[in-house]
Amino acid sequence: MSLQFHIEAQDDAARCGWVKLIRGEIQTPAFMPVGTSAAVKTVTVDEVRASGSQIILGNTFHLSLRPGIDIIGRHGGLHEFMRWSGPILTDSGGFQVWSLAKPRDITEQGVAFRSPFNGAAVFMGPEESMAIQNALGSDIAMVFDECTRYPAAREEAQLSMLRSLRWAKRCRDVHANEAQALFGIAQGGFYEDLRRESLDALVEMEFDGYALGGLSVGEPTADMYQILGEIVPYMPTGKPRYLMGVGKPEDLLAGVAAGIDLFDCVLPTRNARNGWLYTDGGIVKLKNAVHRSDTNPVEAQCPCPTCRQYSRSYLRHLYTTGEMLGPRLGTIHNLHFFQRLMASVRKEIKSKGFTAFHLDFLAQFQSGNPPVA
Repeated sequence: MSLQFHIEAQDDAARCGWVKLIRGEIQTPAFMPVGTSAAVKTVTVDEVRASGSQIILGNTFHLSLRPGIDIIGRHGGLHEFMRWSGPILTDSGGFQVWSLAKPRDITEQGVAFRSPFNGAAVFMGPEESMAIQNALGSDIAMVFDECTRYPAAREEAQLSMLRSLRWAKRCRDVHANEAQALFGIAQGGFYEDLRRESLDALVEMEFDGYALGGLSVGEPTADMYQILGEIVPYMPTGKPRYLMGVGKPEDLLAGVAAGIDLFDCVLPTRNARNGWLYTDGGIVKLKNAVHRSDTNPVEAQCPCPTCRQYSRSYLRHLYTTGEMLGPRLGTIHNLHFFQRLMASVRKEIKSKGFTAFHLDFLAQFQSGNPPVA
């Protein structure tokens, strides 16, 4: 069996447990750093592992175009190529086809587009996505879906959702890697009945886990939270639940409160490259002049190598002078912050203290007063 899932404790809808895969066990709720092109930007896999990260995400779209499956295959798969021994989840490429591949031609068979890297003609459909993910050797593969744009009229959202369901069945039919779990992705825009229809059909197909896609695509936060509240209770309790592409700390906690187990997002690494570092008291924007002579660490209580060794003043100097060390140290800190947050979430669920922790965290994080001592 490619995946086992167990719930150890629950606090209202929030739950913690573990996902067991061939390459290791993931304590949930878990946050996955994004390694789009076989690397978490600016840091090594050893530094990712030291942050407490248990699983990372790679992307089918990007890796199939650069360096190509033939190159990765020469290394024996994605794990050996990037030297990461733990579990890997691969996105199907559907979101990137939607967001990056322009112009594109969507048909029942799949999507024809031009590579954003060299302009070459490319085609990707359910069968192609499954073949690529199989060759990558990821531990969890995702079905190829169409990400519904926001805003979308009901008819558009329905047509898109139904196409994604047909594609999901084709993915299910051709997926033959017993060592690789396969997750379905519920679509339907911001229409509760369409989301329910999508989810019910996916459950009928029997996947190893279920994801919510098409969120965090420009909608108001309240709309995303409404979908979580309406749909997550109907996701199978005995299978992992994955909220795709959502990563603001407040949104992670809202997802956990709704009963989500897995998350991924580029925000920790992208914001680190721009000098935005996360703390319990909010985001520290290191390029601001207020940090020019500040000898305090980014966060006094943080045990990460960045906070143990360097001051805000030094980090600001690195960012403002364009030194590459700045984004590296910022990324290390942000990865540690997100993993510490998820570890705290798991601890609080087990002790039935998650609701109070959630409220206390939001009050401090949104205060804009990061602790410095």
